[in-house]
Amino acid sequence: MLDRDGFRPNVGIILLNQRNQVFWGKRIRTHSWQFPQGGIDRGESPEQAMFRELHEEVGLHPEHVRIVARTRDWLRYEVPDRFIRRDARGHYKGQKQIWYLLQLVGHDWDLNLRATDHPEFDAWRWHDYWVPLDVVVEFKRGVYEMALTELARYLPRQDFRNRFLRSNTRAREFDRQPHTGPETPFELPPGASFDPNPNATVANDVPTLPPAGQVHVPR
Repeated sequence: MLDRDGFRPNVGIILLNQRNQVFWGKRIRTHSWQFPQGGIDRGESPEQAMFRELHEEVGLHPEHVRIVARTRDWLRYEVPDRFIRRDARGHYKGQKQIWYLLQLVGHDWDLNLRATDHPEFDAWRWHDYWVPLDVVVEFKRGVYEMALTELARYLPRQDFRNRFLRSNTRAREFDRQPHTGPETPFELPPGASFDPNPNATVANDVPTLPPAGQVHVPR
């Protein structure tokens, strides 16, 4: 489904955790990283398409997230001819996207890259909001910068004082519990790995996150 200018309607998703870090997915069998995105089917609204893509690409349902904001208008990027099928050249020009900023209200272990038989990602991580655009395919970088810039004003404010108090309370409670083995005190996402950080604590019922370089790889 193309508009009169040859752009396919599409949605992009910026998914936040409780630390305002973003879901960063590695495209299956490639070295490029990106946010979840997908086309809008005929008869779908952008929001309906967003929730469908959210489940298909990262396994989440509407109850796992809260919509924080969306871009006011379409953001467009053109696709170079070498990435377009020959039979579509001259008709298909690129994508026009509505971007959604979502906050995860579920848990890390709700994420599942293999929710369908056609996974889009083979690894993921949480990354600081301003992701490195040099690992994004070149023709998408401008749209990423526009979406991140427009939506940055809506980032949820964090109460660091209350979080510090809650984390200290949870740390004291955990220290009083007997530990019988090396296992982590929470369930991991499907196929994820975890490198424990002994200097971090669990805050606000959100599992301690791996260090910035830790990547979750489905097995």
